[in-house]
Amino acid sequence: MDWDDLRSFLAIARNRSLSGAARELGLQQSTMSRRLEAMEARAGARLLQKTPRGYELTPLGEAVLGNAERMEAEAIAVERVVQGRDVALSGVVRLTTVEVIANLVLPNAIAALHAQYPGITVDVLSESRSLSLSKREADLAIRMTRFEGNELVSRRMATSGTALYASSDYLARHGMPPEGTDHAIIAVLEDQAYMPEAVWLRGVMAGARVAVRTNSRDAQLAYAKAGLGVVCLPCFLADGVEGLERIEAVGAGPQREVWLGVHADLRHMPRIRAVMDVIDREFSRIKGQFSG
Repeated sequence: MDWDDLRSFLAIARNRSLSGAARELGLQQSTMSRRLEAMEARAGARLLQKTPRGYELTPLGEAVLGNAERMEAEAIAVERVVQGRDVALSGVVRLTTVEVIANLVLPNAIAALHAQYPGITVDVLSESRSLSLSKREADLAIRMTRFEGNELVSRRMATSGTALYASSDYLARHGMPPEGTDHAIIAVLEDQAYMPEAVWLRGVMAGARVAVRTNSRDAQLAYAKAGLGVVCLPCFLADGVEGLERIEAVGAGPQREVWLGVHADLRHMPRIRAVMDVIDREFSRIKGQFSG
């Protein structure tokens, strides 16, 4: 088995599907299927078994998995060392962050970057899952939580305040929370229900029905403007939006810290340093808008 075989094996084992593995490796699902067939033909044994729940490891696959993960870790470490010595102020920088930061903070930062370094391309990855810096799924990350891992270098960029919001039309019909009648909320899906702002919303709006659930903060904002219910949003997203009112009677919501992280091996690479610098300047410029 060669390295491509092992990468395919690990991707399928993690995602438990050919489609998920194909997305991880940037391939077509049909290509992924052919890779699996060829890999098992070369190995002369079955490492993965298709079940109604997806692909699962065979006993041989379980025995191979640990060695394959160690080889992957070594390959990624070599790549980071090589990348860390790349001195060019051009090329691609992969940045993962949440949708709100991608939409409201990064446009001005990247515009400033291109005014000075037009040869740097920034891939902005605003996926729902948290991409790994250690596994080189991204070069930089901006997250609403502190980073973990000794190999990562991070710094706090801002503290984001949250509050309750509803449309003027909604408040005219239902009254100002916590008073009023027949209140509805715009909530997150179950996979984000643990977040502090989601817990706080359910607490201050106890007894309210759930009108709609989505993990997109931009979609939540749109539903609130349409009068569907009360929502907890970052102040820097919702303050000043026409037709939307902040509900002061219940007080301020939880605060979330915004962190920028990079792998220690890459932090001095010129193009990554350049992207970090413009992000730092943009956060410094708008930091007051985050606190609410």
